[in-house]
Amino acid sequence: MKKLLSLFLLSCLLGPVSAEDGSRLWLRQSTDAHAQITTPRQSPTLNIAVRELKQAWKGLPVTLVLKKDKQLSSEGFRIRQVNGKLTVTSPSETGLLYAAYHLIRLQEMQNFGKPSETDQEITENPAYDLRILNHWDNLDRSIERGYAGKSLWNWEELPGTLSDRYEAYARANASIGINATVLNNVNASSKILSAEYLEKVKALADIFRPYGIKVYLSINFASPMQLGGLSTADPLDKDVIAWWKQKAKEIYRTIPDFGGFLVKANSEGQPGPCDFNRTHAEGANMLADALKPYKGIVMWRAFVYSPTDADRAKQAYLEFQPLDGQFRNNVIVQIKNGPVDFQPREPYSPLFGAMPRTPQMVEFQITQEYLGFSNHLAYLAPMWEEFFDFVKPSSLKAIAGVANIGTDTNWCGHPFAQANWYAFGRMAWNPSLTSGTIAEEWLKQTFFDASNPEHAPIAYEIHSMMMESREAVVDYMMPLGLHHLFAWGHHYGPEPWCDVPGARPDWMPSYYHKADKQGIGFDRSHTGSNATAQYPDSLCRLYDDIRTCPDEYLLWFHHAPWQHTMQSGRTLWDELCYRYDHGVQQVRSFQKKWDLAENYIDAERFKDVQSRLKIQARDAVWWKDACLLYFQEFSGMRAPYEVERPIHELDDLKQVKLPIDNHECPTPKMLNERR
Repeated sequence: MKKLLSLFLLSCLLGPVSAEDGSRLWLRQSTDAHAQITTPRQSPTLNIAVRELKQAWKGLPVTLVLKKDKQLSSEGFRIRQVNGKLTVTSPSETGLLYAAYHLIRLQEMQNFGKPSETDQEITENPAYDLRILNHWDNLDRSIERGYAGKSLWNWEELPGTLSDRYEAYARANASIGINATVLNNVNASSKILSAEYLEKVKALADIFRPYGIKVYLSINFASPMQLGGLSTADPLDKDVIAWWKQKAKEIYRTIPDFGGFLVKANSEGQPGPCDFNRTHAEGANMLADALKPYKGIVMWRAFVYSPTDADRAKQAYLEFQPLDGQFRNNVIVQIKNGPVDFQPREPYSPLFGAMPRTPQMVEFQITQEYLGFSNHLAYLAPMWEEFFDFVKPSSLKAIAGVANIGTDTNWCGHPFAQANWYAFGRMAWNPSLTSGTIAEEWLKQTFFDASNPEHAPIAYEIHSMMMESREAVVDYMMPLGLHHLFAWGHHYGPEPWCDVPGARPDWMPSYYHKADKQGIGFDRSHTGSNATAQYPDSLCRLYDDIRTCPDEYLLWFHHAPWQHTMQSGRTLWDELCYRYDHGVQQVRSFQKKWDLAENYIDAERFKDVQSRLKIQARDAVWWKDACLLYFQEFSGMRAPYEVERPIHELDDLKQVKLPIDNHECPTPKMLNERR
């Protein structure tokens, strides 16, 4: 209480905080720098590095030296502070640009650039050569799983009209080390490969190039038929092969540094090589051969599932693992972090490590398709850190993230959703960074002044809020390994009772939770689908035995009795009630923590976050009441005395229908009217 009172009194003495709209992201440095910079020669990339330092650097004079350093990767850099002088070296101009942004970041963190009696040195090398954003943007400017407005790419006006946001986008990505972007949705229109649209893509590539960013495209496997007029897209057909070779030649004539293709094939109705009785490897290799003369690559997604009786969680492994060693060396198999689909918590996909002769990359989702869209605070770096606890970063070739960026003024909808874009870039550069360190970096650059001791206690509270947020979402949505309890037509609200006549079983929540009088959960042990057998022996034994399976994955791998004793000593039913209730209480605590920041943060962003936390708190109660009231019909058990009682009736909740799809975020008005 004393601490809160002192913070309140201190806040009363502070002056007003300047207004902000969030458009500057984490690049909010002042423009009163005092840098003296020399460069080896002028170039667009070096000019950007010099401009950034001149605008933001407030430390010692800086000298940029372009010098070959064989100990560094092409985009790596070394920063030395010797006798009060800073020297930056890198094998490439892009590396020098990254070094400039890193210096500014360190300055904002108060970690470098101040007078020092001792010499300092920092060496940075990116963990991966390819650190790429995947935009699920459609040509009509809608965004699949996009919750921050329309697509940035105004295809109707390109190539003639160029928005300032295009360069601002490139700048933001370069500042966190992202070096590639896929411009369009994996559910691709073949139109993107037309001569008309390639000129539009070129206009964007030209803007991005000085920032070290290459452009890639998602392609429709049936493009030879849809765009080229061929009767087939069979990857072994000579006319199809010739069409793709000619198309690759056309692309690289237009965009010489084009990166390559991202492909979603034979999944969710998308065409692919399996339509012609060919394998994924044969389809990928045909495209890889067309791109190889230009050093292009193919990222072939392993997200495949079809309406079969097989456990959906097993299908990617079953289709791809037998193909190990059959892919060309310029093909990378892109695998979602979990075996199903970006759930708030999943075990890692067992396909990682199961194809030792095939380059693999992980696909994370930055946009919060299953975590409350842009209405909920969910800092995702702890989720990605959890993934790397199981999958060695060195086993991967590259890293991709499904972008959460749109035309909203603040880019990402929720001001804190910017942290997930930032965290993805930082973790793609260095996956050994902790989620806590990244959160601290982002907060100090986005909201707080590291040089102001008055900000420190508030920043600490908001940091703890960020670090707890993802686990809170898991608790109030789908704890203990539950997954896919979402409403029909969108992935925002709860509908564990959903039953659409004639719909695919694996699109129904009951396919996953399997609640009945005996218990709840999907049996993936040796007595069920045997998905546990896809994991290494040590994990297989751990997950397969209900007595040793970690609580967080229990209902993912087991159909557990309601009276099953959890690690806490509670019954499964009681534990489920406590977890849902804990998630609700956590979000309410976030509201209290955020209120402490009111006099330290501009009113515009403060009110925006405050409003969204109110929505999240109401949504958390919605999730808790819907799931517990529904599952109680099966368990027949009372909620523990300490758990907050529901404020809704189950019959009322079953009538809730939000008028949205997976392209938009529900508004406060919609959510208020649901009740």
